[in-house]
Order: sequence, then structure tokens, then C-alpha cells
Amino acid sequence: MIQVYTGNGKGKTTAAFGLALRAAGAGLNVYIGQFAKGSSCSEHKALRKIKNIKLEQFGRECFIRDKPRQMDVEFARQGMEKINKAIACRNYQVIILDEINIALKFKLVRLKEVLDLIKLTPKNIELVLTGRYAPAQLIKAADLVSQIREVKHYYRQGLKARKGIEL
Repeated sequence: MIQVYTGNGKGKTTAAFGLALRAAGAGLNVYIGQFAKGSSCSEHKALRKIKNIKLEQFGRECFIRDKPRQMDVEFARQGMEKINKAIACRNYQVIILDEINIALKFKLVRLKEVLDLIKLTPKNIELVLTGRYAPAQLIKAADLVSQIREVKHYYRQGLKARKGIEL
């Protein structure tokens, strides 16, 4: 099954990581490839303690805010190679491509690459793709799509990210 978590609201990565935790608790092996992010957050520390979850990041320390650099493209290319290997080895029942939609938006990866990856994913692997700006073709290819919409956010009142909540 193919799942997509998209939209401008907070919680897409949180939902995907929650699914990873649930799957790991059920004895499934989980691979998380996180695109466009390179800094460590509290959830990474927790997930790395769980033996049947593997987490790898394919990005710089800071999140891309402007025009991506060549190193961003290279990180994403390496990420796609590792995701393809994770699918091919068939050791994982859940594979999460966190922030892949951001990688698509910034043209770090091509949409055709991701759609081909979806076609090649065996039916017994749950493939989860997250990030704002999911393209229409990706939504069409998915079995489940959750649109996470911001209604109100305390960032707008100037509150910074808090350890254990956003970091």
C-alpha cells in the first residue's frame, strides 16, 4: 500500500514516525529515509533505540529555505539509491520517505523517479511518502492520502520550536 501525508499543517512526519513505532511494536522492520533534513531531533534519538527501525538522513544540517545547492541534489540522489536498495532487499515491511515531497518541490529528485519507485515496490511493503506539496500524480498513485491542514499554529504568535515537541 502507498500512503501520502501532505498539506501545510504540523504533523506529517509525526504521523509517519508514529506509524513506524506501531509497526516496530508489531515486529515489523522499518526503514526511514529522511530527505532535505540533516540535523538530529529528539524523535531520532528515540527511534534509533528501537532495533527494528533504521533511520538515515539525506540532507544538510539546516532545512532548505532558498535555492538548493548541488550538495542537496547529491544527498537526495544518495537517498534514492538507498531507498531503492531498501526496497530491493525486502528486509523491510514499512519504508518511509520523509519529506520526499519537499525534495520533489525543490527538484532534488524527479517525479518520474518516485513514481517508478512506487511501481517497483512489492505489494507487501507499506510505502509512506510525506511532505508538503504532494504532486497530483503522486496523490493519484497512492492508496491512502491524508491532507494535514493548518487551522491555527502558535508559531504565528512568535513561539519558537520546543525540545520534545518540535525538536
